[in-house]
Amino acid sequence: MIIGIPKEILFEEKRVAATPDTVRKYIQLGFDVIIETSAGEGILLGDDEYAMAGATIVSDPERLFAESDIVLKVKQPIFNERLDKHEVNMLRDESMLITFLHPAAPENHDIVKRLRDKKITALTMDGIPRISRAQRMDALSSMSTVTGYKSVIMAANQLPTFIPMIGTAIGTIKPATFLIVGAGIVGLQAIATAKRLGGVIKAIDIRKEACTQAASLGAKVVDFDIPQELATGSGGYARALENEWLEIEQRLISPHLEDADVVILSALVPGEVAPILVTEKMLSTMKSGSVIMDVSVDQGGNCAATEPGRFIQRLGVQICGIQNIPGRMAVHASWLYANNIYFYVENLFKNGVGEPDLKDEIVKRSLVTHRSSIHHQGALKAMRGALSN
Repeated sequence: MIIGIPKEILFEEKRVAATPDTVRKYIQLGFDVIIETSAGEGILLGDDEYAMAGATIVSDPERLFAESDIVLKVKQPIFNERLDKHEVNMLRDESMLITFLHPAAPENHDIVKRLRDKKITALTMDGIPRISRAQRMDALSSMSTVTGYKSVIMAANQLPTFIPMIGTAIGTIKPATFLIVGAGIVGLQAIATAKRLGGVIKAIDIRKEACTQAASLGAKVVDFDIPQELATGSGGYARALENEWLEIEQRLISPHLEDADVVILSALVPGEVAPILVTEKMLSTMKSGSVIMDVSVDQGGNCAATEPGRFIQRLGVQICGIQNIPGRMAVHASWLYANNIYFYVENLFKNGVGEPDLKDEIVKRSLVTHRSSIHHQGALKAMRGALSN
């Protein structure tokens, strides 16, 4: 079987799905590997390094997609403007795609349907369950670590003020206030980074355990008194709240937006559309020049005004909807992701090359499309919701 590694074409996406080290490992498993010319350019790796690892270098992406039994990518397939073709259309019918698909996000529903219609076996790296056997494959956690760190650095770059307390001859400048909504891996890394920069930090999460972890890192936790059986699902992930509780959470968040210089929105429910926690009306209470980093944008976003892929201003507030924050710290992000996806492939083909185990628990949870059907429950739920609206 041939594994193909294309060059990512999403704007500012510098990551790559394989390193020379993981190429060697795929070959040891029995795969052949082809990689597109300059695919590793964004992480400072040349074609010669991949060739020395045993990969065949291919200059034509259409050829790569057509010849590959399995395509490994970082981000969902998109339209290739240079070739005037969508990457889904370049995939060979009945081949396999493994990438971050975020299939529940509304903007990706068309991609999921296209994959279904081409009988692609599509697997999403954001669907891996939080179980001990899957830890080495958990790309969502790896990329969340990068996102939490980088989102704070990006916010600091946009902020028109200092972050730490600064003493001067004419007075003391107060430190910036951060509001972290969602204290999962993204939120906890954001808290740690903002703390290192000298910010004052508040954190909100519906899960008590996550709040305890946020407090241990120095954040002041905003209490949300909600029954934990409604808030916490399997693996410790957050559950999707009913509208009544979601409105209560919005009211809880609202007064804290008024004082915030930076808001990091990272509240996610695995495999489902992200909940709207900051409405357009709530934006009007925020300070001019403040920054919202909506890092949940790949699953729809936590802010009603977020525009995927764009940095915009609304009511004086800067709102970041950049979708590939880890791609802006590509060297370490690629090293983490390439190893995550290698261990995923190794588990998928544990019965041998050419014999994918689609009944494996990890694989079943991350399966999106197979044999002209959509299997991902979060995507199906989101699509039904879209049709009913």
